[in-house]
Amino acid sequence: MAKSQEELSTLKRLKNHYRLVVMNDDTYEEVVTFKLNRLSVYIALCTIFVVLVGLTVALIVFTPLKYYIPGYGSQAERREMIQLKIRADSLESQVRFREAYWNNVKNVLSGQVPVNLDTTLINVPEGEKSVD
Repeated sequence: MAKSQEELSTLKRLKNHYRLVVMNDDTYEEVVTFKLNRLSVYIALCTIFVVLVGLTVALIVFTPLKYYIPGYGSQAERREMIQLKIRADSLESQVRFREAYWNNVKNVLSGQVPVNLDTTLINVPEGEKSVD
C-alpha cells in the first residue's frame, strides 16, 4: 500500500503548477510569465531532444556530410572496391593453380611422381574378340 502512495505522490508532484516569471532587472517589470508543471517541462525537454536527434540524423543522411564519416564512401568507390576484391580473389586462385602446376612439374622432373598402376580386371564378353 505504501508504494502506491509513493506513486501517487510522485504523480501529484509532477502535476503541481508553478509559475515562471521573467522580470526586467532594472525596473522589476514582468516581461513574460509562464504557467508550468514538471510533467509539461519533462515532455517539452524530451520532445526537443527527439527533434534535435531527428534533425541531426536527417542532416547527416540527406547531405554530403555523410562522406566525412569514417568508413562511409561514395557509391562509385564502393563499386570499385567490389571489383578490386573480385579481381584479387581471381588472381589469388590463379597463383594457387600455378603453384600446384609448378610443384607437379618439379615432382615429375625429380622423379617423385607416385605411379598408380591400374590392377583392375577388364571383363570382356566372350563373343567379342580383340583386334590385334
